[in-house]
Amino acid sequence: MIVLGLSSGTSVDAIDAAAADFHLGPDGVLRMRPLGHTEYEWPAALRERILKALPPAAVDMGEVTQLDTLIGQEFGRAGRQAIDDVAGGDVDLVASHGQTLYHWVVGARAHGSLQLGNAAWIAERTKRPVISDFRVADIAAGGQGAPLVSVLDALWLGRDPQSPDGAPAGLSAALNIGGIANVTLVGEVEAPVTGWDTGPGNCLIDLTARQLTGEPFDRDGALGAAGTVDQAALRALLDDPYFAAKAPKSTGRELFDATYVPRKLASVRPDLTGPDLVATLTELTAVTIAEGLLTVAQSIPADRRSAGDAAAEPQREVRRVVVSGGGAHNPTLLERLRAYLPDGCELLTADQLGMPIDAKEAYLFALLGFLSAHGVAGTAKGVQRRRSTGARRAAVLGSLTPPTPLVWPAFTGPIRRLVLANTPFGLAPMPKGTHR
Repeated sequence: MIVLGLSSGTSVDAIDAAAADFHLGPDGVLRMRPLGHTEYEWPAALRERILKALPPAAVDMGEVTQLDTLIGQEFGRAGRQAIDDVAGGDVDLVASHGQTLYHWVVGARAHGSLQLGNAAWIAERTKRPVISDFRVADIAAGGQGAPLVSVLDALWLGRDPQSPDGAPAGLSAALNIGGIANVTLVGEVEAPVTGWDTGPGNCLIDLTARQLTGEPFDRDGALGAAGTVDQAALRALLDDPYFAAKAPKSTGRELFDATYVPRKLASVRPDLTGPDLVATLTELTAVTIAEGLLTVAQSIPADRRSAGDAAAEPQREVRRVVVSGGGAHNPTLLERLRAYLPDGCELLTADQLGMPIDAKEAYLFALLGFLSAHGVAGTAKGVQRRRSTGARRAAVLGSLTPPTPLVWPAFTGPIRRLVLANTPFGLAPMPKGTHR
């Protein structure tokens, strides 16, 4: 089954598209062959409207309605083009994340999440069924609705002690540095995982770079490298209850908006600007990621044990960090992150393991579309009988447009692993019982 995933992150820099061919065998191994990925720039005027509608802006319902339609039409155009550009015209299903406008979190609880980009426009343009609105079902089940990438990370990076694949013992941290940074801690195959948003990834850096240079981001980390970290400002920024809150947790531009830095620094460093401010914000991202990793790893409860030995001690050491997202292109940020990681912890990019760093989110939604089409839950198993998002139960994510029955059969067995395949599946016979 070929699924096209569409997404646009909190930076609103482009619509990302990625197509993958999925084959699920009776052994519970899901093989995903990436077919290609690309991105389509937002029309400048529409991008400006989206950015102006983000928190803390107050937006009337007329603007929300217009944006829902315009974003849906743009996703439809991108999807139609991507079907030809990355999938050779052969796509069975489109999975669209849409554009997040608001993620409603109060304290430790998520209450709702709004992604615009009406799926009817996408279905009309692509002439394919569309699964969209992936977050709300998890929130309704008591989860954070984010980060959803934990299911991909758990299946992809779970270490199988019976089939050594070069993965180190201990925990792997899948880190995506988009506008907001998120992490999944993964141990052995089928063991519970923990996923959470660490806080700002690129969003505060991008805002400052844009104000200083007109560039949408700190290209090659040059501004951050040229500046000096202001320790008083860093302490003020770190003094936020979000960073001390327990995982799982989620956040967004609702907290880390354009007013965040001026408000936090008003009483300590109101005049901090230029490269020194960018260096300080880069340090903030690195510190909150690293401290979150170490804190959560050490707090993993004792019931998170080896899948094969109920008496095994929990593995609490983070042995490798696999980075994806726009932040993976910022060498200054990666250098500062590496400085905070413990000795012996390997830092590598996702493309070193076969996953394109700029397309992981789009491939995630392709995967979620495949799972939803087959009636499979879109969240990973978490600790204490919860899901990785904190939800009370596993939920099949998303809504189907148009609301007609899908032709693909439900898969009732467990999915144990995700294997990235680089050769066409047709070169070898498909195992009996495989779902395509």
